Amino acid sequence: MDRHPPIVKTLCWQDEAATRAFAQALARQPQLGRALIALRGDLGAGKTTFVRHLLHALGVRGRIKSPTYAVVEPYELPTLAIWHFDFYRFSDPREWEDAGFRDIFASPGLKLVEWPDKAAGMLPSPDLTIHMSCSSEDAREVTLTAESALGAGLLKGMRGNGAAQDRP
Repeated sequence: MDRHPPIVKTLCWQDEAATRAFAQALARQPQLGRALIALRGDLGAGKTTFVRHLLHALGVRGRIKSPTYAVVEPYELPTLAIWHFDFYRFSDPREWEDAGFRDIFASPGLKLVEWPDKAAGMLPSPDLTIHMSCSSEDAREVTLTAESALGAGLLKGMRGNGAAQDRP
Protein backbone atom coordinates (compact mmCIF):
# COMPACT_ATOMS: atom_id res chain seq x y z
CA MET A 1 0.00 0.00 0.00
CA ASP A 2 1.28 3.47 -0.83
CA ARG A 3 2.46 5.51 2.12
CA HIS A 4 0.87 8.89 1.98
CA PRO A 5 0.91 11.84 4.36
CA PRO A 6 -2.49 11.84 6.08
CA ILE A 7 -5.05 14.30 4.74
CA VAL A 8 -7.75 15.21 7.23
CA LYS A 9 -11.19 16.68 6.54
CA THR A 10 -13.79 17.38 9.22
CA LEU A 11 -17.51 17.39 8.45
CA CYS A 12 -20.81 17.61 10.23
CA TRP A 13 -23.64 15.33 9.21
CA GLN A 14 -26.70 17.14 10.61
CA ASP A 15 -29.00 14.13 10.31
CA GLU A 16 -29.37 10.70 8.77
CA ALA A 17 -30.21 12.26 5.39
CA ALA A 18 -26.74 13.88 5.38
CA THR A 19 -25.20 10.50 6.24
CA ARG A 20 -27.07 8.93 3.33
CA ALA A 21 -26.05 11.73 0.95
CA PHE A 22 -22.39 11.34 1.89
CA ALA A 23 -22.58 7.55 1.43
CA GLN A 24 -24.18 8.03 -1.99
CA ALA A 25 -21.45 10.48 -3.03
CA LEU A 26 -18.73 8.10 -1.81
CA ALA A 27 -20.36 5.21 -3.70
CA ARG A 28 -19.93 7.18 -6.95
CA GLN A 29 -16.12 7.17 -6.57
CA PRO A 30 -14.73 4.62 -9.07
CA GLN A 31 -11.71 3.72 -6.93
CA LEU A 32 -13.90 2.85 -3.90
CA GLY A 33 -13.98 -0.81 -4.95
CA ARG A 34 -10.30 -1.19 -4.03
CA ALA A 35 -10.45 0.58 -0.65
CA LEU A 36 -10.10 -0.50 2.93
CA ILE A 37 -12.14 1.87 5.08
CA ALA A 38 -11.76 1.87 8.86
CA LEU A 39 -14.82 3.05 10.77
CA ARG A 40 -14.18 4.41 14.24
CA GLY A 41 -16.48 5.76 16.93
CA ASP A 42 -18.26 4.80 20.11
CA LEU A 43 -21.26 2.49 20.24
CA GLY A 44 -24.18 4.29 18.64
CA ALA A 45 -22.03 6.73 16.67
CA GLY A 46 -23.56 5.61 13.36
CA LYS A 47 -20.94 3.29 11.86
CA THR A 48 -23.35 0.53 10.86
CA THR A 49 -25.96 3.04 9.68
CA PHE A 50 -23.35 4.62 7.42
CA VAL A 51 -22.38 1.17 6.05
CA ARG A 52 -26.02 0.34 5.32
CA HIS A 53 -26.43 3.57 3.34
CA LEU A 54 -23.17 2.96 1.47
CA LEU A 55 -24.05 -0.64 0.58
CA HIS A 56 -27.52 0.36 -0.62
CA ALA A 57 -25.94 3.14 -2.72
CA LEU A 58 -23.58 0.57 -4.25
CA GLY A 59 -26.52 -1.62 -5.23
CA VAL A 60 -26.84 -4.16 -2.40
CA ARG A 61 -30.50 -5.09 -2.05
CA GLY A 62 -32.37 -6.48 0.90
CA ARG A 63 -31.57 -6.43 4.58
CA ILE A 64 -28.04 -5.49 5.58
CA LYS A 65 -27.14 -7.16 8.86
CA SER A 66 -24.60 -5.95 11.35
CA PRO A 67 -21.74 -8.47 11.50
CA THR A 68 -21.31 -7.99 15.27
CA TYR A 69 -21.69 -11.71 16.01
CA ALA A 70 -20.57 -13.18 12.68
CA VAL A 71 -17.55 -10.79 12.49
CA VAL A 72 -17.92 -10.51 8.69
CA GLU A 73 -20.80 -10.21 6.23
CA PRO A 74 -19.87 -10.63 2.55
CA TYR A 75 -21.78 -9.02 -0.32
CA GLU A 76 -21.29 -9.98 -3.95
CA LEU A 77 -22.31 -7.55 -6.69
CA PRO A 78 -21.77 -8.25 -10.40
CA THR A 79 -18.67 -6.05 -10.51
CA LEU A 80 -17.70 -5.73 -6.85
CA ALA A 81 -16.99 -7.92 -3.83
CA ILE A 82 -17.63 -6.21 -0.48
CA TRP A 83 -16.82 -7.38 3.04
CA HIS A 84 -18.25 -5.66 6.11
CA PHE A 85 -16.31 -6.52 9.25
CA ASP A 86 -17.20 -5.74 12.85
CA PHE A 87 -14.38 -6.66 15.21
CA TYR A 88 -16.19 -5.46 18.37
CA ARG A 89 -16.35 -9.00 19.80
CA PHE A 90 -13.09 -10.17 18.22
CA SER A 91 -10.74 -11.48 20.90
CA ASP A 92 -8.82 -14.47 19.58
CA PRO A 93 -6.06 -13.71 17.05
CA ARG A 94 -6.15 -17.37 15.95
CA GLU A 95 -9.61 -16.65 14.57
CA TRP A 96 -7.91 -14.33 12.05
CA GLU A 97 -6.15 -17.24 10.35
CA ASP A 98 -8.90 -19.80 10.91
CA ALA A 99 -11.52 -17.55 9.29
CA GLY A 100 -9.34 -16.76 6.27
CA PHE A 101 -9.28 -13.01 6.95
CA ARG A 102 -5.72 -12.71 5.64
CA ASP A 103 -6.91 -14.01 2.26
CA ILE A 104 -9.93 -11.71 2.23
CA PHE A 105 -7.81 -8.62 2.91
CA ALA A 106 -5.35 -9.68 0.19
CA SER A 107 -8.13 -10.07 -2.40
CA PRO A 108 -9.66 -7.32 -4.53
CA GLY A 109 -12.82 -5.59 -3.31
CA LEU A 110 -14.11 -3.11 -0.77
CA LYS A 111 -13.44 -3.80 2.90
CA LEU A 112 -15.39 -1.87 5.55
CA VAL A 113 -14.06 -2.39 9.07
CA GLU A 114 -15.83 -1.40 12.27
CA TRP A 115 -13.75 -1.49 15.48
CA PRO A 116 -10.40 -1.90 13.66
CA ASP A 117 -8.46 -1.46 16.93
CA LYS A 118 -9.75 -4.85 18.12
CA ALA A 119 -7.77 -6.48 15.27
CA ALA A 120 -4.74 -4.21 15.57
CA GLY A 121 -1.56 -5.73 14.25
CA MET A 122 -3.43 -8.01 11.86
CA LEU A 123 -5.23 -5.51 9.64
CA PRO A 124 -3.49 -3.81 6.72
CA SER A 125 -3.36 -0.02 6.92
CA PRO A 126 -6.62 1.60 5.87
CA ASP A 127 -6.93 3.85 2.86
CA LEU A 128 -9.53 5.99 4.57
CA THR A 129 -10.50 6.28 8.22
CA ILE A 130 -13.92 7.67 9.07
CA HIS A 131 -14.26 8.66 12.73
CA MET A 132 -17.78 9.49 13.90
CA SER A 133 -18.93 11.01 17.13
CA CYS A 134 -22.34 12.18 18.27
CA SER A 135 -22.66 15.95 18.60
CA SER A 136 -26.41 15.72 19.28
CA GLU A 137 -29.09 13.07 19.01
CA ASP A 138 -29.11 13.32 15.21
CA ALA A 139 -25.91 15.14 14.22
CA ARG A 140 -22.50 13.53 13.80
CA GLU A 141 -19.07 15.11 13.84
CA VAL A 142 -17.09 13.23 11.21
CA THR A 143 -13.36 13.23 10.63
CA LEU A 144 -12.13 11.74 7.36
CA THR A 145 -8.45 10.80 7.25
CA ALA A 146 -6.90 9.71 3.95
CA GLU A 147 -4.00 7.42 4.81
CA SER A 148 -2.94 6.37 1.30
CA ALA A 149 -2.93 7.74 -2.23
CA LEU A 150 -6.16 5.81 -2.81
CA GLY A 151 -7.74 7.43 0.25
CA ALA A 152 -6.54 10.86 -0.91
CA GLY A 153 -8.17 10.18 -4.28
CA LEU A 154 -11.43 9.31 -2.56
CA LEU A 155 -11.38 12.56 -0.60
CA LYS A 156 -10.45 14.55 -3.67
CA GLY A 157 -13.36 13.00 -5.57
CA MET A 158 -15.70 14.00 -2.73
CA ARG A 159 -14.94 17.74 -3.00
CA GLY A 160 -17.97 19.82 -3.69
CA ASN A 161 -20.34 16.86 -3.54
CA GLY A 162 -22.79 18.78 -1.38
CA ALA A 163 -23.25 15.69 0.78
CA ALA A 164 -21.99 17.19 4.01
CA GLN A 165 -21.06 20.48 5.51
CA ASP A 166 -17.46 21.24 6.40
CA ARG A 167 -16.95 22.18 10.03
CA PRO A 168 -15.84 25.75 10.47
